[in-house]
Amino acid sequence: MTPLPLAAARTLHLAAQGLLAPPRRKATKEDVLAAIQRMAQLQIDTIHVVARSPYLVLFSRIGPYTPQWLDEHLAEGRLFEYWSHEACFVPIEDYGLMRHRMLDPSKMGWKYAADWHQRHKADIDLLLEHVRDNGPVRAADFEREAGTGNGWWDWKPEKRHLEVLFTLGHLMVAERRNFHRVYDVAERVLPNWSDMRDLPAADTVLPILVARTCRALGVARGDWIADYYRIERRKYTAELHALADLGEVIPVRVEGWKEDVFVPIELAPLIDDAAQGRLRSTVTTVLSPFDPVVWDRKRATVLFDFDYAIECYTPAAKRKYGYFCLPILHRGRLIGRVDAKAHRAQGVFELKSLHLEPGVRVSASLLADLRRALARCADWHGTPQLAIGSAPREIAEALLAVQ
Repeated sequence: MTPLPLAAARTLHLAAQGLLAPPRRKATKEDVLAAIQRMAQLQIDTIHVVARSPYLVLFSRIGPYTPQWLDEHLAEGRLFEYWSHEACFVPIEDYGLMRHRMLDPSKMGWKYAADWHQRHKADIDLLLEHVRDNGPVRAADFEREAGTGNGWWDWKPEKRHLEVLFTLGHLMVAERRNFHRVYDVAERVLPNWSDMRDLPAADTVLPILVARTCRALGVARGDWIADYYRIERRKYTAELHALADLGEVIPVRVEGWKEDVFVPIELAPLIDDAAQGRLRSTVTTVLSPFDPVVWDRKRATVLFDFDYAIECYTPAAKRKYGYFCLPILHRGRLIGRVDAKAHRAQGVFELKSLHLEPGVRVSASLLADLRRALARCADWHGTPQLAIGSAPREIAEALLAVQ
């Protein structure tokens, strides 16, 4: 078994994630769904200093597109929302894999407020009957008795009730309006589902999730599996070897790694070209902080030598790079990060700060790729004018030269 260079492992990972080559045509609505199916899930986050994370993750892969298409796929039943990696859009064909969590949420930690459910069971049951009898609701449909809340820790009771019913699978998200969840009973959102008929056997779920993770990652190690679907924290090397015995994954070695490594069979045709350097990612783009490429900090460090942590939850005085830094992917490497903000009313895409990783050489090709990538991102946001705060001199000059 010939060891793969680290660069080849990166290439296979980016190929699996849909980041091997820039899109060659205008995006379609079906491209949105295909991208999510490739990643297996799309994490949801509400911060919108730039486009909200799920929309930005898709932009990084398929280029400019109509964000409403994501909402339409949810409303049309091709996607559903649930606790997967975190709160995620998940392809509807994987509903059965998540259904077991709904039926037994005891291992879901804070995502299932068991104490709240026990204390407020009567009210929660009444709310479920209200939705069943009267139709979909939003949390905003219920008035707060004591004024405005102060965050998730201060949700009004009905919001907490809705979240309990969502986690238990009694309610599903039928659609989103202005990104707000609209809840309806599961039997109306998914009328053709039957636990008796459709629920997969419990002992088949874990192997499927491990296989899904391997396909989404492109290169997988036993210590990387648990994080993707937030399953039990342990190494899954034995499960990967079992998939290899079934011919679903291929064991490989990566130079410098002691761990066993596996590549999904779907990427087998790419292994030799990646190993010989004939296949490399040619994508330059910004990534969401909640992109699968970087959401596992340890994996991003091992694969890309890129130590990334989102700082929006860090006190301002302790931030090193900025509130909502977007990692910069450039031709197979994570070369830096940019703290950006879209000022939509003014049409300005502000680069508050741009930091390159140590050792990154500022070449003419990097400048050209970065200029195009940031201009495309700014245009897609409807904020075509770039404003630059702090950035390396060469990059600032190159960006300003096209204003």
